[in-house]
Amino acid sequence: MPKASLAANGKADPSVGPIVSSAHLAAGAMPSLSELEFGLILLGHAFERWMVRCVAAAGLPDVNPMEVLVLHAVAHRSRAKRLADICLVLSIEDTHLVTYAVKKLEGAGLLTSGRKGSEKTVSLSPKGEAVVKKYGKIREALLVAPVKATGADEKRLSEIAGLMRALSGHYDQAARAAASL
Repeated sequence: MPKASLAANGKADPSVGPIVSSAHLAAGAMPSLSELEFGLILLGHAFERWMVRCVAAAGLPDVNPMEVLVLHAVAHRSRAKRLADICLVLSIEDTHLVTYAVKKLEGAGLLTSGRKGSEKTVSLSPKGEAVVKKYGKIREALLVAPVKATGADEKRLSEIAGLMRALSGHYDQAARAAASL
């Protein structure tokens, strides 16, 4: 039987089942996984809205979430990145999505290209560095400070992030198995 969800006061409300988007999936052996999936749906959409609006406030309007992710992946550790590395880190199978994002970011003057052997690499341009830096300042003020003010346990957030990364492996394996059916 599904556990009761918490009411606004933090106490269990037995009249409300798990908060899910697909009750028919929650009726299976692990309703909590359906609760997690619904949470991921909501969090994913909210995160995409946040990235796009934050980068627009940082001076880069008219970009999509993929382009913001690619911009930050290229900025990571201030090293030139190969397209394959960006795809691997972001777990993107469709390399054309990253290729398109890179071209758009290069066209906007945010990335510069180079070569590592026979492979193309990309790095942040000074303009790209300025946007990423401004994004970080806006993020600290509008997202980090309010989350920190809630008293969120940083160790627990790290544990949840680790669990999410581990679960991504289970979803990837299940996707491979489903593709073979």
